[in-house]
Amino acid sequence: MNRMLLGLFLYTLAGSVSAEPGHPASPGYDEAVASLKAVPAVITALDHVLAMEPESHDLLIELNEIEAPSFKEEKRAARYIELLKEAGLTNVYIDEVGNAIGVRPGRSSDRMVAVVAHLDTVFPAGTDVTVKERDGKLYAPGIGDNTRGLVTLLTMLKAMQHANLQTDADILFVGNVGEEGLGDLRGVKHLFRADARKIDAMIAIDGGESKRIVYGGVGSHRYRVTFHGPGGHSWGAFGLANPHHALGRAIAIFDQNATAVTSVGEKTSYNIGRIGGGTSINSIPFESWAEIDMRSGEQDKIDAIDAVLQAAIKQALEEENAGRLSGPALTVDIKQVGKRPAAKGDIRQPLVQLASAVTRSFGITPEFELSSTDSNIPISLGVPAVTMSRGGIGGGAHSLGEWWQNADGHLGIQIAMLTLLLEAGLIE
Repeated sequence: MNRMLLGLFLYTLAGSVSAEPGHPASPGYDEAVASLKAVPAVITALDHVLAMEPESHDLLIELNEIEAPSFKEEKRAARYIELLKEAGLTNVYIDEVGNAIGVRPGRSSDRMVAVVAHLDTVFPAGTDVTVKERDGKLYAPGIGDNTRGLVTLLTMLKAMQHANLQTDADILFVGNVGEEGLGDLRGVKHLFRADARKIDAMIAIDGGESKRIVYGGVGSHRYRVTFHGPGGHSWGAFGLANPHHALGRAIAIFDQNATAVTSVGEKTSYNIGRIGGGTSINSIPFESWAEIDMRSGEQDKIDAIDAVLQAAIKQALEEENAGRLSGPALTVDIKQVGKRPAAKGDIRQPLVQLASAVTRSFGITPEFELSSTDSNIPISLGVPAVTMSRGGIGGGAHSLGEWWQNADGHLGIQIAMLTLLLEAGLIE
């Protein structure tokens, strides 16, 4: 089959079939993958992924030791731009928000496919990110999430360049900023802004074992809630409204009422992640704050638990002010610090089925998941997207004891590369 027409064939096919997790929607997907894997230049690219393992190992260490907290990814982005150039891309740049981008032109440039891996880590500046090797594992904060993802993306690019593979669609290779925490997916949000060139599909590299395919997005609302008051001496000013008491009351009311949302339907979670305020044990605080995270795969559920939180804050403020003996009323500031849209994916979607068929072709049974990743943004906008494995195995993500091991790590790279070639349309 003509590679340039392959995508159209698969998309037409997908409209008339159904799928169950781990099983093909139609033999057409498996046939397309088998046909692709028989192309000599593709075989060359697959072999080159394995040949590059020593180089990829060294690059993983190098990149991990360039710290990159969210909002401070500049040094890693600058090095990533150099690596994209070294791999052979000429149109490379850092965009307005800090994404490191390289464009690999397609033959027609009628479509554009983005493949992304996030630059940032959850660890603050000054964290020791030195990589230590022992027992066949690499240990360092961020080594798997997502420095390995960055290496996976680069290795895909180098293998495609080595085999001189040409696609019909343009491909954006992106080291994006702001995936973690309060970064709030800002890098990918910028890629999909209203005035940007249209991206027709996206593959994110960010995840564990090679069987994992994220096809939908767990959304979240995040707030920093701060109660404000005059403060004063715990004895001399007793009777003033107390911000800590108001916050504690709000948390208790929220925790009690949230079960009406979390106990039924789609899984929904909430967490009071951080609290603070106050100056001493014998001082009424002048402020009390908390950071709150709420999540679900259904946007209606996020909105519902958000409403419970808002009502709890209002009730706590009113009750604390009503009970004061003197002084001014408390006020409250509710600042939204994160908003990730829930993105209900569809396993029958052609890109998901392509990823599944490629995974099966390596003897691996796919596992479909919902998660909170960069793919939330395109899926919520109706743009085909999946998040795929970085390869290998690991553990301790978001902890100082994070580790990654190259247990058939090349498979994750090969699976992602073939999925990209199918989506972008390989031209023989």
